[in-house]
Amino acid sequence: MACAFADLEADAIRRAVIAGPDISSASGGSRSLPHRFEWFDAGHPSPNAASVAAGLRALDLARESDDGGWLVVLLSGGASAMLAVPVPDVSLEDKIAAGRALMRAGVAIDGLNCVRKHLSRVKGGRLAAVAARTVTLAISDVHGPVADDPSVIGSGPTVADPTTFAHALAIVEGVDEVPSAVRRYLERGVRGEVPETVKPNDARLSLGTYEIIGNRTSALDGAAAAARSLGYRVRVVQRPIDGEARDASRGFLSDARRAVAEAGTTPETRHCVLAAGETTVTVTGNGLGGRNQEFALAAVPEMTSFGRTAVLASAGTDGIDGPTDAAGAIVDSTTLERARRAGLDWESTLDRHDAYHFFRPLGDLIVWGPTGTNVGDVQMLLVA
Repeated sequence: MACAFADLEADAIRRAVIAGPDISSASGGSRSLPHRFEWFDAGHPSPNAASVAAGLRALDLARESDDGGWLVVLLSGGASAMLAVPVPDVSLEDKIAAGRALMRAGVAIDGLNCVRKHLSRVKGGRLAAVAARTVTLAISDVHGPVADDPSVIGSGPTVADPTTFAHALAIVEGVDEVPSAVRRYLERGVRGEVPETVKPNDARLSLGTYEIIGNRTSALDGAAAAARSLGYRVRVVQRPIDGEARDASRGFLSDARRAVAEAGTTPETRHCVLAAGETTVTVTGNGLGGRNQEFALAAVPEMTSFGRTAVLASAGTDGIDGPTDAAGAIVDSTTLERARRAGLDWESTLDRHDAYHFFRPLGDLIVWGPTGTNVGDVQMLLVA
């Protein structure tokens, strides 16, 4: 996004910040950027010290724009972790621990980002509030409950926040691992002792504009075009894939079997069923994996039900799935037998949420490194 914007508006850029993991090893490598760009190797899915430095610098740029310039924000999924300036009395470590606890508890992205906004000096409209005029161009990985919700994408640093401290406190109530400093700060917010996030109709946001320039539909359109060019009969599951990964996997396969049956089959027909979204995993064990790997693992016993060779892939478009080096995993109609021969049991592994260690010895992890963009996850089923 930064490279493309620099190609279009290089002469107009006074100063710029990039916050994101170093993608120099990503497919195609990284392009050179004008010297006015300052790159912070910010963390994802958990923030790091560079995330804080990037957030502070972004606030500086926002204040500088008040002398007649525009603050242009190129926003994508993952920005919640990559622009992170904690509020007073909450440390970066507290914020990281709270985020991890909520993710392990299976809290969906809108709830997770509600809490993040109320622990941040950048999110919930606060970045735009210190600028004069803002333009936000966003790539969305938010699929529900409101698709492409600007207040949820990147925790909404340039738009008003309709949620409150009371909402945030209710979300953390049942999650024991949330640090006490986080709970105390949210309780102070409920009592009105600290400022709320920026709310709708706030005059400070009146000169801001916001546009979605890419989302899960963009990924599905690209995947469908590629599949058709290879001779597949394509069906797209329109609803977002969400909820618990193992349940979503079974639901997707049910939809896929129906789509293949409705499409009809000849000996020459090859089917491709596509879907996209973002699931969650409620972690109860100490295994290693991610939502896409768990989605694939839950599909293992179902892959022989098509009566023909079938292959399923689930992957994060950012190249990152949970705390692993994989983007996701592949299963096919031979996985169950290959796993048996390798002494791997899919069911007990699923119970431990240890999908990474199931797929790695089989050679079926998808590992392509950071891609430099993020529109959620894509699922693809191919049937011979």
